[in-house]
Amino acid sequence: MTKDYYNVLGVDKRATNDDIKRAFRKLAHKYHPDKGGTDESRFKEITEAYAILSDEKKRREYDTYGQAFAGRGPSSSTGSGQTGNPFGGFDFSQFQQGFGQGGVEFDFGDIFGDIFGGRGGRAQTPRGRDISIDLEIPFKDAIFGTTRTVLIAKVSTCTLCNGTGAKLGTELETCKTCNGSGRIHETRNSILGQFNSVRACIACGGIGKIPREKCTECKGHGVRRREEEIKIHVPAGIDNGEMIRLPQQGEAIQTGIAGDMYVKVHIKPHATFRREGFNLVMNLPIKLTDALLGTVVLIETLEGKTLEVKIPPMKRTEDLLRIAGKGVPGDGGRGDLIIRLEVALPHKLSGKAKKVVEELKTEGL
Repeated sequence: MTKDYYNVLGVDKRATNDDIKRAFRKLAHKYHPDKGGTDESRFKEITEAYAILSDEKKRREYDTYGQAFAGRGPSSSTGSGQTGNPFGGFDFSQFQQGFGQGGVEFDFGDIFGDIFGGRGGRAQTPRGRDISIDLEIPFKDAIFGTTRTVLIAKVSTCTLCNGTGAKLGTELETCKTCNGSGRIHETRNSILGQFNSVRACIACGGIGKIPREKCTECKGHGVRRREEEIKIHVPAGIDNGEMIRLPQQGEAIQTGIAGDMYVKVHIKPHATFRREGFNLVMNLPIKLTDALLGTVVLIETLEGKTLEVKIPPMKRTEDLLRIAGKGVPGDGGRGDLIIRLEVALPHKLSGKAKKVVEELKTEGL
């Protein structure tokens, strides 16, 4: 009985090559023996299905005839009675040559990159650890920007040997473990053949050279933990909770680039102003008579300047006054300052004031 390869991979017959590859990658990661999978027959089955469906010609033959003639030998009609082929009716001889050779018809290195580490055998530049800190700043500094200096303890490049790990005045010599290549090549045997992988040499850290005499400060590591001052430029208009990324200001590593530093900004509340988008908002209490007749008041802006504001007559509580260009910087300009009026009623009326209010009452006010 012909196997339903689409069902084996759990894909539709209209699946694209990318869909098939994703399905195989997921199943292979689950059932591969080197990942602890116990169902070896299941792994063989999904590998056979992928080999057929990932090849355009074989897939076309399979869709038409129910089998793919390319890649099947004369002995493929039966399963267990064959010799030299542990996979039954499917011929895996094309995959036994190892990777990077002509017999391989699809890229196992890419498919199993997440199983054996790395991506398709391509070496990645080593990178130090990222670090994060919290920074609290005044409301005014968040609006107009500032520069702060913080002192933190982190793994940094050794200043004495400049990261070489060698004692001053001494030389580096070729690493005998990797013969100066900085890489160790390893070969692993699998049911699919040989998997070649490359990793950084532990002895030299991937440099290819080791110090003849080690630095007295970092003991040959090229990095050491020390306190370092970091300048943080806070941009104008930053909002509460936003992150500032400082590239390569994280922890250093001898054989690669330093990680990044992330600064989470916390803004102290202001006694008068609050932020709404790019606008600054403040509440301004005024007397009842000023609300009725109008007045002029002086307010101190966030910059520390005195601003004269005219309040028109007949203003009510929650009425807004808008002053353009006095808000939060951003998008090439500044938002507005919004003044929310609060009409304050007296706690007690004198006899004279009460008489005046009574007269206003007769006027319908």
